[in-house]
Parts: sequence; C-alpha cells; structure tokens
Amino acid sequence: MSTVQLNLAELEIPELEAALETRGCERFHARQLYRWIYKRGIVDFERMTDLSKDLRTRLTAEFQVATPQAVSDSRSVDGTRKFVLELADRRRIEVVFIPETPAMTFCISTQVGCAMGCGFCLTGKMGLVRNLTAGEIAGQVRVLAAATGMLDHRFNIVLMGMGEPLHNYDNTMKALRMLHSEHGFSVSPRRVTLSTVGIVPGLERLAREPLMPNLAVSLHATTDEQRTELVPPNRKYPLAEILETCRRFPLKKRSRITFEYVLLDGVNDTPEDARRLARLLSGIKSKVNLIPLNPAPGIPFERPSDERVDRFAQILADRHITVSVRKSRGRDIRAACGQLIVEGGSRKSAAQQMALLMG
Repeated sequence: MSTVQLNLAELEIPELEAALETRGCERFHARQLYRWIYKRGIVDFERMTDLSKDLRTRLTAEFQVATPQAVSDSRSVDGTRKFVLELADRRRIEVVFIPETPAMTFCISTQVGCAMGCGFCLTGKMGLVRNLTAGEIAGQVRVLAAATGMLDHRFNIVLMGMGEPLHNYDNTMKALRMLHSEHGFSVSPRRVTLSTVGIVPGLERLAREPLMPNLAVSLHATTDEQRTELVPPNRKYPLAEILETCRRFPLKKRSRITFEYVLLDGVNDTPEDARRLARLLSGIKSKVNLIPLNPAPGIPFERPSDERVDRFAQILADRHITVSVRKSRGRDIRAACGQLIVEGGSRKSAAQQMALLMG
C-alpha cells in the first residue's frame, strides 16, 4: 500500500522540524531543506547534495514539494511579465513580475477568482473558485524568483493579484511567515504590501499580527451609496467603519496606510469626489494611490482623461494629502491592475458571492 507523501511546501520551519522528528530524522535538516527550496529553488531531493544519500532516499519516498507550474509567460513591451500558473488540481491563477518600480516587484494571488465582485475588476467576474493554500501562495514567489533570476536578490511582494487576502486570512498570513523565514527568502514585512477592500474583522486581526505587512485599502468611492455599487462588500463594511478601523490601526514610525482609488470617467472622478476623499482621510496617516481605470471588455466603465486625473490629484495635494498616480504596467498583455482573469472560473450569482463573504 502506497503512503501519502507529506507536502513540505505547506510547512513552516517548526512544522517541518516536527514532521522530520516524527519520522526519526534530525530537526536541523528542516533548515537545510528550506534553504534548498527557497534560496536555491531546488525541490528534487536527490539534488540536495549536503544531505546524506540515505536521507535523500527517505525524503523522496515520504515527502514532496508541490510547486505551481508555469504554463505561459507573456512579456509586455515595458518589461512586465505575466505568468499563468497551474496548480495541482488543474486550477489556474495569474501572477505578475513588475521590474524596476523602483524595486523588483512580484504581484501574487491569494485565491482562484474572487468573491468581492468589484464592478471594475475582471477577476471579480470569475467569482470565487477556491482559496489558495499557504504553500500555493508562497509557491508563486518561488516560481517567480526562479523564473526572473531573483533567487539571490531582494524583491517586493504585493498581494494585489487575484483574490481578497483578508478573505483567505489564515493561509495568507502563514505564507507570509514562510516567506519571512531567515532560512528562506527572508522577506521583510516592510517589503510586503497587502491590499484589501476593507474586511473589517480581518483588519482587526491584522492589527494584532507580530509580522505586519504594509496595508493598502481599496476605497474607490467617497459615499456609501456609490461604493456599494462599485464594491459590494461595502454593504457589510461601510466607509465609516473601515475608516475608523484604519484610524486605530497601529502604524510604525514613518509608516502610512495607502488608500487605493480607481478613477472611473464621470463616475467617481469629480472635484467634489476629491474634496470628499480628503475630508474622509482627515486624521489618518495616509497616502493616496490614484489608479486610472485599465479598460477591458466586460467592464462597463471608461478611463478618465489625463486632465481629469491631474485635476483630482491636484485637489488632494492642495489639501496636504500625499498622492501618487499609478503608472499602468503590462496593459498590452492584460497584466495591469484589475485585468487578471483565467478561463473556467466560477459563475456564482452575486447573492452567492456575498453569502460566501458574510459567512
């Protein structure tokens, strides 16, 4: 009878130490394994040459390191690369490498699809298929680092791909701990940004985390009526509740919360919207990242003119709000913000999606 192999990709160092000890192996081998898997990108135990031959044979029989497989690699004229990764169950996700922004940045996913249903985001059209495991989240970084020659270099990570990170809280945070390990990539939380639509219970949990990434909150509107139309979870977690949670959020010295705001032509890009946004953010250590819409078939909105974008930004700046306008990268390969989608996604109704969220 064949035994089920334990997937080391899902284990933090203490879990891996315990698994080895249970099988009669020395605990210190966990650190060696992490270095091979993360720092060198090696998952074939036979190639781990500082392990004894007997140990390598045992590891091969009893363990595996499941790794997402790249099935396509698209390159933009601006250097951005979008990878479609296939998981063990044949589900697919998209991840993006954005070079020189000013650091090298990996944009990774936390779910297959997304339940949030934001009206301007293609991923939301998929619905939620399933959560990614911690190993699948960290595995994206392993694949990107190897494919881009970044195994021995520092890079930033943004949790801004497919899915809502706080809707898959436990797996997301476990993945960040795995990536932070000194025996792996040693990714500082200062190099990680978690983007959320504002799931308040998740924000409250995040505020208590010892390993806290940078926080980006996707706002996109300045009234509850408008935001509920654009971002359906606003029905459960309205603006006032999200912003009050942000006011209480513990920030390190010189840190700020980024508020992301997708500009939709004639919808949320008026001077009054800008003035309201400045008032809403009063008293919060914040900066605003304006994102002119990346249009796509199936999205019923248009990108505002550069003049409207500049006017919106200037109104914020005049009110002493730190503001930047995100330069779209990878639009020609559909790798820009809000454009990630794979075929075969779930087609759950809006009511079913919200039931998933509220549950």
